[in-house]
Amino acid sequence: MLSGYNLFKRMETGNEIQQTAYKAVNELGIFNELSMYNPVLCGTLPIGIDVEGSDLDVIMEVQELNDFKDRLQSLYSSKESFKIKTTTIRNKEVIKANFIFNNFEFELFGQDQPVHKQHAYLHMVIELELLQQDSKLRENVVKLKQQGYKTEPAFCEILGITGDPYAGLIQFGVEKGIITDVL
Repeated sequence: MLSGYNLFKRMETGNEIQQTAYKAVNELGIFNELSMYNPVLCGTLPIGIDVEGSDLDVIMEVQELNDFKDRLQSLYSSKESFKIKTTTIRNKEVIKANFIFNNFEFELFGQDQPVHKQHAYLHMVIELELLQQDSKLRENVVKLKQQGYKTEPAFCEILGITGDPYAGLIQFGVEKGIITDVL
């Protein structure tokens, strides 16, 4: 299994969109500017199931949310369509910042949890493993995404997973032995 960093690094020589995204992330300097938060690029672009308009999700481990929020505002508030908010997801307070840079929408996400235990990362690990196991899955997922499905619901539709697609995909990954440590 590739690490989050290796997936990002692989984009340097990936398809044209991956290479352009790789350059945008590097030009923005996220991995340097926010290195203390262990940033990991997650989502569809690193695993090659992006569609037009797919964003670049960077997840981070953050203990001091107010300091993190101030840092994001300092670094990125001048970027196009910048917005930042504090919210609660799965009973954890999180900070989300969104903006546009070099024609990519970025979402920077911080919570007090190691990145390798965050759902965005776990979903990506599960999805990548499933894509590597089934060569036709990529095409089917992309077709559903082009029809308006979000990524996790697309996988669940194809795999016959019912209920909450986000929790369902995690449970599927545990049952199949793809991931073990969820909490």
